[in-house]
Amino acid sequence: MKTAKMKAAMNTALHHPQSLQPGHARHLLPALALAAVALALGACSALPDKPMRPVMYDFGPGITAPQAATRAAPLPPLALADIEAPNALDGSAMYYRLGYTDAQQLRAYAQARWSMPPAQLVMLQLRQTLGQRRALLVAGEGPAVNRLQGKLPNVLRLDLEEFSQLFDSPASSTGLIRLRATLVDVTPSGEKLLGQRSIVVQRPAPSADAPGGVKALADATAAAADEISQWLQQMP
Repeated sequence: MKTAKMKAAMNTALHHPQSLQPGHARHLLPALALAAVALALGACSALPDKPMRPVMYDFGPGITAPQAATRAAPLPPLALADIEAPNALDGSAMYYRLGYTDAQQLRAYAQARWSMPPAQLVMLQLRQTLGQRRALLVAGEGPAVNRLQGKLPNVLRLDLEEFSQLFDSPASSTGLIRLRATLVDVTPSGEKLLGQRSIVVQRPAPSADAPGGVKALADATAAAADEISQWLQQMP
């Protein structure tokens, strides 16, 4: 009964504060304070949560210490053209495929992004790998810049065809990269094809999520860069 009276008094105090008697006001002050706190907490809990920002990923810092000198003779200089990629890989979305249900559908993680388009990540890895034994130039710059010993260097062109995390089951996936490499000789009369090669590399993901896919794709890209390096050494 006493509780009901207190509730009624509190309602009166909230909606008709002028009707309170001085003695009642002293007793109701603590209760009104508690009620105000409860209302404030309720209002805060009703506010929407802050939207989560996607986590940004790349392939890590790369080489962090000077490389040991090698006695192997330096390889001929090489000019790298920009890597061509399909429109889906122009942005920062991190893609995966469910190979066990619908491998044709390209899906993107909602809370994971690349820090740059995949083609740029691949280019950084390629420069790190190839640059250990040869000078690397930029294809398309002026002949005076690229000309070494009176000859323009060969140009390497790459097409990035696939760059995704491929799930063969809900708990198992690999990082898949597929590239087409083309080497051309630049002559006064135009470009001469020296060779072309398709490169497909898969590496297992340590976990069935975005961080696992990042690790798998980083490993696959490093292996692909090594394969390209070995192939180039066999070319004239």
